[in-house]
Amino acid sequence: MSEKAEEGALRPPKAIVFDWDNTLVDTWPNIIHTMNLTLTAMGQAAWTPAEARKRIARSLRDSFPELFGDRWEEARGIFYAELERSHLAMLTPLPGADAALAGFAGTGMPMAVVSNKTGDYLRKEIAHLGWGARFAAVFGAGDLSRDKPAPDAVFAFLDRVGLAPGKDIWFVGDSPVDVEAAHAAGCCAVFVRGGEKPAFPPERAPHATIGDCRELANLVRHMDGPAWKH
Repeated sequence: MSEKAEEGALRPPKAIVFDWDNTLVDTWPNIIHTMNLTLTAMGQAAWTPAEARKRIARSLRDSFPELFGDRWEEARGIFYAELERSHLAMLTPLPGADAALAGFAGTGMPMAVVSNKTGDYLRKEIAHLGWGARFAAVFGAGDLSRDKPAPDAVFAFLDRVGLAPGKDIWFVGDSPVDVEAAHAAGCCAVFVRGGEKPAFPPERAPHATIGDCRELANLVRHMDGPAWKH
């Protein structure tokens, strides 16, 4: 069970929004490889895996101008050339992800992916895994006028499926940016801890924390259990 499910902090969801990278799929090896190739090509020092995990969260269009200044478009070209070459070959679903998605899909619940990965690459990866039919909407970076942590994509998804924001809409993600987006949308932030849990201010903390997708799949199987009673 999640850390807060037993406290009654979670409501059974009417819809779920998922982050993509390192929430449903393990893309850290490819992201770190591609980012470090870009950094070194641009004359900067490569990042350690720990540093990369802390620094990579926002979309490229938001982060690269800060990293590379006037040369950010050159860096973008290097990054995308390598990503195009390697991203499908290195794509791996995380343990429990397929079971969790299948379980929620079996309830008829609408699901979406909202990612800061560029939309074209995101949709290619979802199609590569055969998961396209499971999602009512897929939004990547650049698909709308603002990327996460702005709530625009969450609102667009909910409008598409005829639901209103609320704590019965889950946003499941592994980054503080995902938690921030959930709060901005007025939804329930379910944080996938993975490793060390960041420090969140109390008013912007996740509503629940899970270790990985296997715990999420377990929540599906126990949605009628006592942890869900209010």
